[in-house]
Parts: sequence; C-alpha cells; structure tokens
Amino acid sequence: MSDDCQPPPAKQFSQPIYGRSKLEDFNDRVGAFFRRPVVWFRETIVVPNRKEYAWYHQKFPRVKDIDQCYMDEIDCIYEANEQFKRDKLVDNMILNLLRYRMDDCVREEYPDHAPRCFQLKEDYETAAGNWFSRYGELGGHYHVKEAYMRQKHRMLWERRHGPIGCGMKSDPYSVEPESH
Repeated sequence: MSDDCQPPPAKQFSQPIYGRSKLEDFNDRVGAFFRRPVVWFRETIVVPNRKEYAWYHQKFPRVKDIDQCYMDEIDCIYEANEQFKRDKLVDNMILNLLRYRMDDCVREEYPDHAPRCFQLKEDYETAAGNWFSRYGELGGHYHVKEAYMRQKHRMLWERRHGPIGCGMKSDPYSVEPESH
C-alpha cells in the first residue's frame, strides 16, 4: 500500500501546523496548555466515577412546600408550584398503572373476575379517591396555592363534621330533648 492512501494523522496540540501564522500556532499551544489538564481530569477521574442511570429515572431534589414559603418569595413559590405539577404527573401515572392492571385482570379472569380482581379494584378505588381529594376540581390552570387552600378547607370540614362521605357528626354542643 502506498502512503497516500493512509488517513492524515490526528492533530496534536503540541505540534505546530506548518503554513499557518505564528499567532495561530501560539494560540494552539496556549489552548493546549489549558485544555490538556481539563481533558485529563475528565477522562481519568470524572467519567470513570460517574453513575450511569437512565434519563427517565431522574430524581429531583425536594423543595419547600408552599406552606413553608414566605409571601414575597417568588422563587420558592415557583419551585413549589413546579414540584406540585411533577407530583401530579407522577400520581396520574400511578393511577393509570393501577387502572391498566385492574383492566388486564378483568379481561384475563372474566367469568370469575370479581373475587380474583377484588384487591386490585380496592387499590384503584382508594388511589382514585386520594387523587381526587388532592387534585380533583382544580381545573386546567391550577396552582399549588389553590390546592393548598382546598386541602386546608377540607381538613377544617373534617374536623368539624367528620370525614367526607360519612355523614355529618352530631353537634356536641346541641342539647337533644329528652323523650318521656
């Protein structure tokens, strides 16, 4: 084989390229002087010690909830709202998975699906109730403040009247007439 078929050698930072000006050669040498330690550090220390994980398993650090933010902390309120949106997406996916599992169980066990899929149905209904108590009736353009106020009002209601769906508890201060 002749030498003219070989690919050209890779550019080395320390070797000057002839036919260029001395300023360009000086620029290459200075660039190599600063680039080499950075490249060495990245290739020998950073890359071998990096944890590889799938991009869809990214874990975001938890930020303050909306009740821990001050009224004038716009950044904190924004981060709490973004975290609330991420939590809603995760809860939506969990609810979808439970629904798909229940549907698959019913489809596969059709004639006897009631006793065999009972636990999956209970899990789905519990998760759907929890989802609705947190995110239901917020509308399309929701904010974490609205959800927090809704949760606060629900807790006050349950303190006064008992859990939602169980009827109202009797008033402890009312005097019932005695029957004779």
